[in-house]
Amino acid sequence: MKPLVFLHGWAQSRQIWLQQREMFHEALYLNLPGHGGAEAVATDAWFDALAQQLPETPCVLAGWSLGGELALALAQHFPERIAALVLIATTPRFRTGAGWALGCDAELFAGFEAAVASASPRLLNRFFALMLHGDEMSRRDYNALAREAVDRTHPVLEAGLRAGLTLLEELDLRSAVGDISAPTLVMHGEHDAIVPVKCGRWLAGSLANSQLELFSACGHAPFLTQSDTFNTTLFNWWSRL
Repeated sequence: MKPLVFLHGWAQSRQIWLQQREMFHEALYLNLPGHGGAEAVATDAWFDALAQQLPETPCVLAGWSLGGELALALAQHFPERIAALVLIATTPRFRTGAGWALGCDAELFAGFEAAVASASPRLLNRFFALMLHGDEMSRRDYNALAREAVDRTHPVLEAGLRAGLTLLEELDLRSAVGDISAPTLVMHGEHDAIVPVKCGRWLAGSLANSQLELFSACGHAPFLTQSDTFNTTLFNWWSRL
């Protein structure tokens, strides 16, 4: 089977994949620059920094949220390194703009900016809560995930948060999607409060070789809140490549 690599999203770390490590124990779990103890680099150096960590043989690159956007960009710039893609709660463009009404609105994005400017862990905790908005779970289960899925030993560096926000604001990969021929599994929660499920449907309809899997009663992180279904779906698709 082809090597499998996971890329997490903004303000998190590779620890977010705790529910995947048993089934995908040989996978590579990368930290984004400035996240999870990784060195911060300039925004325009993120792609090279990540590409240098990919396996020598073409891999299956699974990206969540910002990690999914980065996976799309890596597939565009380094197609020889990417055998297939898994795009989880991903959008080709995070912000709304001309001809794109499916993105994050100004109020929500301003909240992310305020969290960075204040350096308040409480505001980043609110972002974690927003990630799981739309999931049906008890307060006890939520608290357990919040404790276990966040790397509190290596807080995200301010430089990493700011660079990630810049990418979320500026990346627009709509025109690149049509050039990507790699097999792609699109996975999206139907109640995602951060990246609307319509983005997942758009990606699946615009990519040349895609499969769409939607998770009902699920928010922005299906790999956390519906991990058994997520892992089985991913494993079955990966094993058929």
